[in-house]
Amino acid sequence: MHASRLSRRAVLAGTAAAAALTTVPPLQGRAHAAEVTAATPSYRWRNAVIGGTGFITGVLFHPAVRGLAYARTDIGGAYRWDERAARWTPLTDHLGWDDWNLLGVESLAVDPAHPDRLYLALGTYAQSWAGNGAILRSEDRGATWTRTDLTVKLGGNEDGRGAGERLLVDPRDSGTLWLGTRHDGLLKSSDRGATWAVVSGFPATTSASGQGVTFLVAVGRAVYAGWGDGDGTATAVNLYRTTDGTTWEPVPGQPTGTSAKVPIRAAHDRHTRELYVTYADAPGPNGQSAGSVHKLATATATATATDRWTDVTPVQPGGSDAFGYGGVAVDARHAGTVVVSTNNRWADGDTVFRSTDGGRTWASLKDAAVFDVSETPFLDWGEDHPKFGWWIQALALDPYDSKHLVYGTGATLYGTRDLTHWAPRIRGLEETSVIQLISPPVGEAHLISASRDIGVMYHERLTASPSRGMATNPVFGSATGIAQATGRPAYVVRTGWGDNGNGAYSGDGGRTWAPFAAQPSLAHDAPGPIATSADGGTLLWSFVHWDGTKYAAHRSADNGATWSEVSSFPKGATPVADPADPTLFYAYDTDTGTLYASTDSGLSFTARARGLPAGDSQFQLVAAPGRTGDLWLSVKWNGLYRSVDGGASFSKVASCWASYTLGFGRSAPGADYPAIYQVGSTGTITAVHRSDDEARTWVRINDDRHQWGWTGQSIAGDPRVYGRVYLATNGRGIQCGELV
Repeated sequence: MHASRLSRRAVLAGTAAAAALTTVPPLQGRAHAAEVTAATPSYRWRNAVIGGTGFITGVLFHPAVRGLAYARTDIGGAYRWDERAARWTPLTDHLGWDDWNLLGVESLAVDPAHPDRLYLALGTYAQSWAGNGAILRSEDRGATWTRTDLTVKLGGNEDGRGAGERLLVDPRDSGTLWLGTRHDGLLKSSDRGATWAVVSGFPATTSASGQGVTFLVAVGRAVYAGWGDGDGTATAVNLYRTTDGTTWEPVPGQPTGTSAKVPIRAAHDRHTRELYVTYADAPGPNGQSAGSVHKLATATATATATDRWTDVTPVQPGGSDAFGYGGVAVDARHAGTVVVSTNNRWADGDTVFRSTDGGRTWASLKDAAVFDVSETPFLDWGEDHPKFGWWIQALALDPYDSKHLVYGTGATLYGTRDLTHWAPRIRGLEETSVIQLISPPVGEAHLISASRDIGVMYHERLTASPSRGMATNPVFGSATGIAQATGRPAYVVRTGWGDNGNGAYSGDGGRTWAPFAAQPSLAHDAPGPIATSADGGTLLWSFVHWDGTKYAAHRSADNGATWSEVSSFPKGATPVADPADPTLFYAYDTDTGTLYASTDSGLSFTARARGLPAGDSQFQLVAAPGRTGDLWLSVKWNGLYRSVDGGASFSKVASCWASYTLGFGRSAPGADYPAIYQVGSTGTITAVHRSDDEARTWVRINDDRHQWGWTGQSIAGDPRVYGRVYLATNGRGIQCGELV
């Protein structure tokens, strides 16, 4: 779903490569940068609405408070449901650039005895390049937080992220918390999450699969732990429990074999004293081909000899209909009523099964489902009806309303109040990973966006999901680039990963699209960014495979009917069109630190400035609107550079020491140069800034409550509204900031 696995080193003020650049003055230190940073203006931030778009990995209704629920996502943080407003409130937007790895939520937990207490286990990746996880604990339902940094890594965007809650308040003692990890066994806290220690008596041994504890669930006064590192053999153990909070033991008689290799989720029916467990042969959300559902009679949990298991699998996977089981929830008001979801069922399509007799018989809720996706039209995916869903692992029943059921998918959260009619329950929850933004100078839309997973969207309004949904003809699973002809704004092009074409153009500003008549053979496996000349007469399409392999760019002068290779273009570079002269193109070769330019409409490129910072994994070359040869080079930890001679030479901008993304908007009243917007560091922190004086001074325009983790992909000011800026995030959608 979200393929962006972002590594990050410590931020550096400069490198040897930058110091050796003869056309650049010496680097300026932080103290100087802080001196030229002005006071923060008053800004209002909100999402430009799309609605969901990411993987909802968990939903939890509070068992003791009507209308209170929480949701977690794989890269977009956690949310609290506001029943009165019927929308989600984001709870982790305060996490800043240095904490980007904490936007993935591994688990959440509530305290049944203390309704205002909330706990989050945060950590997106468990890889060596990612930071350790953290626990956030709140006494006011997530309005404010106290943080504890862990010494272990968590994996909110790893395989198995849709498994059950790995964080649990002990049913015997509200001051005790349990945390299941992927690589470090079971942890326990006796001071409400302030400190943690490994549970030495937990008998399971981790393996290379990195699943470890897949869920923790309370059954009366006992705690059960799913274990995902078994081998699926007849002797494998995948479920443990403790009845005294100290001694852990395997649950006897538990199911084994391929269809029960990984326990995904569990739910306890307190009326019948039965524990329902869903299983699969892999952790998911991808890669599952077998699974099952079993229930355990736990009436006398301390007397292990009386444990009794029953196979209650609704439909056995097999043959071409391969899948696993994912979510499970029980009805708190009616004994024996349970729902389970399939997962990774691509042949027949995923569904939710419901039983009212303890799993003896089941009915598929998909069979009678009626969907209304008018609030988020992209869910049609370019077809005449929405899918029931995929990656269904988050499944929750309202403990106060037996017909209020919600389930998460890879793109949204669906809900029903009658078990028949379904609609997105997604207001306020935005999880898009956005790669590029354009704010057109004219026309109906103030914003066009390119994103992972949902392609390109035309935002005719900022307060509602785009009415046309995803750009179609063709549909892109993920976009790789968009570009607009600056002298002919009605002409827009886009590229991306698609099944029926990888490039398209629009003659009406992005409202409707048509595929290029032809495309280079590289486009299918390595679509990359694209540029169009100011008059729309020339296209340059660069190609980069998902594994990082770079290829030669191709050029078209007939709207994509024919293409020819441009051998002198630096492989894999992002083409940039001059906004005023249609014969000029530019490209920055990050491998060699060289700026290339073309003066013949992209037919050939020659090197200009050399010795620029090289080897940086993130850079952005931007041309100032309405000007020829006015180039700005944003090079991550090496800062910001400017050329006013078409890339023949560059000068280091002294006002910032780190620059991640740069864009332009309408100039300030009385100013004759566009406002510049930047995510970077002008002082001691990475923040969102605006400059009204060509980057001589900056003002920070976000605040500590609005940081959104990693925000270095794209930023665009509105050319028609001074002060308005659009910010792409990796998991919190498109943030729109406006002066107030």
